[in-house]
Formats: sequence, C-alpha cells, structure tokens
Amino acid sequence: MAYIGKQPVVGNFQVCDAISVVNGQAAYTMQVGSANVEPENANHMLVSLNGVLQKPGSSFTISGSTITFASNLVTNDVIDFIILLGDTLNVGTPSDDSVGAAQVKNDLISGLTALTSAPADTDEFLISDAGTLKRIDASLISGSNTPAFAVKKNANQTGLSDNTATKVTWQTEIFDTDSAFASDKFTVPSGEGGKYFINANVFGDKSSDINYVITYIYKNGSAVFANRMNFASNEDQLTAPISVIMDLSASDYLEVYFNINTGSGNTGTITANDGAQTDAVITIFQGFKLI
Repeated sequence: MAYIGKQPVVGNFQVCDAISVVNGQAAYTMQVGSANVEPENANHMLVSLNGVLQKPGSSFTISGSTITFASNLVTNDVIDFIILLGDTLNVGTPSDDSVGAAQVKNDLISGLTALTSAPADTDEFLISDAGTLKRIDASLISGSNTPAFAVKKNANQTGLSDNTATKVTWQTEIFDTDSAFASDKFTVPSGEGGKYFINANVFGDKSSDINYVITYIYKNGSAVFANRMNFASNEDQLTAPISVIMDLSASDYLEVYFNINTGSGNTGTITANDGAQTDAVITIFQGFKLI
C-alpha cells in the first residue's frame, strides 16, 4: 500500500521522554528512548500540561518531531506526559494465537465448513514448499490407480502353431482410462511411468492332446514374464494365468503371447469363453498403475 506523506504508525503506543520546560519557550522536541519520534498527527496524541489534557490543534500543534504549544511556557509549567497513539484506526498485526474461528469470515480459509464428499480434481490444498505456502490441485495428490485398462477376446483365435509363442489379439475394450490400449498392446502414456499391476489369463484348446501351455508378458517386443502349466496326461483345455508387478517407463508397451504344446504338431486355439457359459470371459488382459 502506498501513502502520500508519512506512513501511519500502526498500533505503536509510546510514552515520550520527560521534557523540561524552558521559560518563555513554546516548541519542544519529542523523543522516545532519546530518539526523535514523529506522531501521525496531533489528533493521535494525549498531551497533559499542568495536569490538564490539551486540545489538539488549538492548545498545541506538531510538525515532525516538534510539539508547539499555543503560548510560551514558563518556569513553573509542567509537561506531565505526551502519549503517542499511533494509527488508532488500524489494529496492526494481531498477537500470536489471538485470532480464532469467530474472527474469520466463512469465505476465507477458516476450516469452519466441512467437505462432505471426495474433493474434486480442481479443489485445492495448502502446502508448505520450503516454508512458502502454495496451492495445489487435488488431482496432483489424489493418487488414483490410473492409467488402467482391461480388454477381452470375443472370438476364438485359431491356427496357433504347435509349441510356438503367438501374439494374442483382443477384440473388445472393457475400459481404457487413458486411451492407451491400441493394436493389441498397452503403451504407458507420457508422464505415467511407475509400478503397474498386470494380469493376463488365456485359455487354450486343442482336442485331447495338450501337454502344457505358457502365457507370456512381452515388454517392448521381448518376453519378460511367463507362466507355464503342465499336465501329466494330455488335456484338451488348459490355462496359465499370470499376475505380475512391473516397473514401466513412458512409451514402454506390453503384449500377451501364448504357447500351446500338443506333442503332435497340431495347431491350437485360444478360446474366448468357456463354451458352456458364453458370457463368461476367460481370456482377458488387464492392468493399472499402482499409487
């Protein structure tokens, strides 16, 4: 705030040093602790002369640190006290721990109103950043488990070569929060690197001669995790679910591959559902970022 003239003294109540009267002199210098002081104006002073309070402007005037009485004082006169009131219309800075909820309006940050639902992404919190108070949107600290995705097969994938890792194709997105799943793979969006929980379940079918199946998680074109399921006797249907936690960086991409070993060289099939319950999803690929 700018002032024309002298800036007001805020709430600074002071008692001036004692002043010895000089016979025949009207003007005197006001000091506190032997240092000159300048009142805001005469109306912000209490002046007692010979036990009588003086009227500002008529009984005395001020200029800078000088008080001038309306007439010359004489030897027997006594300046009892001069009190400087500072800026009496300004409370100044409140003392520590002196402001409570009753003194703060509801449109300020007071804590008087309770939030009864989860904060919106644009709601703001106050934090101390190296001692400086700053605002931060709730979205930056909400800790949602996104990006997240889930896809499934809704049609069988046939013609898998025996004992060969084959990329699984996906027809239906169940959800994809960041539009990060495309072309049968999940790609980590920019700025979303971190730890991810990844799960895949693929159901293989080859009439009565499956020895084992392997489900792979491929990262950037190479297998990084696998789960193999063996059977002592040949089976016609078999699955090898896999669940892992992975460290991923932006632009890393994940795919699912599947291997059916028949021991007979016959081709296999990835089944979209269990046949008996056509709406039961058994071949699925899903994941989400951990908080």
